[in-house]
Amino acid sequence: MSTDQATGPTLDQALADELVALRRELHRHPELAGHEARTAALVAERLRRAGLAVTTGVGGHGVVAVAKGSRPGRTLAFRADMDAVATDEAPGADFASEVPGAAHLCGHDLHTAIGVGIGVVLAREARRGGLAGRVVLVFEPAEEALVGARAMLDDGVLSLVDGPIEEIHAYHCAPIPVGTFGIAPAFGFPGIDGFRIELTGEDAAERAARVATAVRGLGTLGFPDSEAAVERLVEEMAVPDGPYATFVLAVAQVEEQPPGAVVLGWLRAWPDSRYPELRAALGALARDAGPDARLVFDGEPFPGMVNAVGPSRTFGEHVRGVLGDGAVKVLHAAYPFNGEDFALFLQRLPGALHHLGVADPAAGLNGLPHHPAFGADERAIAVGVEAMAGFLASRATR
Repeated sequence: MSTDQATGPTLDQALADELVALRRELHRHPELAGHEARTAALVAERLRRAGLAVTTGVGGHGVVAVAKGSRPGRTLAFRADMDAVATDEAPGADFASEVPGAAHLCGHDLHTAIGVGIGVVLAREARRGGLAGRVVLVFEPAEEALVGARAMLDDGVLSLVDGPIEEIHAYHCAPIPVGTFGIAPAFGFPGIDGFRIELTGEDAAERAARVATAVRGLGTLGFPDSEAAVERLVEEMAVPDGPYATFVLAVAQVEEQPPGAVVLGWLRAWPDSRYPELRAALGALARDAGPDARLVFDGEPFPGMVNAVGPSRTFGEHVRGVLGDGAVKVLHAAYPFNGEDFALFLQRLPGALHHLGVADPAAGLNGLPHHPAFGADERAIAVGVEAMAGFLASRATR
């Protein structure tokens, strides 16, 4: 593939500036899971203006748009999540959240802006006859609550176009340098298993504290506490069969609920096959806490997200063809500190989620999702649009 062929559709400066402005608008007005009405309206309006067929109200506030090429080809999809995190933003942030208790600290505002940009670029490509097949753009609500994907699937998102969707892709902001991408064939993000251990009696709080400490002891890693620790984490994730090839992240806290106390916690583990042994360990801890202890799980563990090998590697090959070998880092571990209900899409379709570099430490932008001071380099929007639009256009051509 030549460089010209690999580059594919591009965006001009006017569109790049518009997408940054859209990202900032979303950042100022974040909406929590299930309440993304304003965000969905902005997305739908811009995609309709681009000439795409748009469906709204899919699985709640979900939006689906279709870029249709002039020639036969594959039908592919790109998913962008729209909801914000239920927390407050750190003081002094640029274009800070104006909504108490809600903030885009996971980068979904960037994901959404990139999804819109991909739609606009591919709509232009379709009008000039340069697009084959179809690209379905899926804007998902309520991902943070791990219910949006299921709602969209139950609402028939995969049947809104004639014929099967053959492959689906997505991005997640990552603490790697802007202009670079991480791919993780056969890895992705861990699932989660939530639980509570209820205790009664005068010494319930004391016993609960001991149980919480023991639960945390099930973990094999802790949260990174510095930029250096984050960089070390990413480097170690790139080591085959390295320290993060399998792991447990364990969180537990105590709430006093007279006349007793409750240990509230969750586990993230990789691979999913570890959950039965971890549940058995929690059962043993509850039994040791006394005959009154009651262990209750939130349900079955939410599954881990596993990237298909072929789509993951193919995206990496495309990016290398456009930006060079140094633009792609291959990861051999799941990123431990986030989950993704994109897992449910990947249970139904081949596809992959790719790590989008948004960090610029020199500018104070850590790129670390869910960090109280999460910051992202907005140049990643244009980089993400061009890489994915070009990839989808080339991949849709049979």
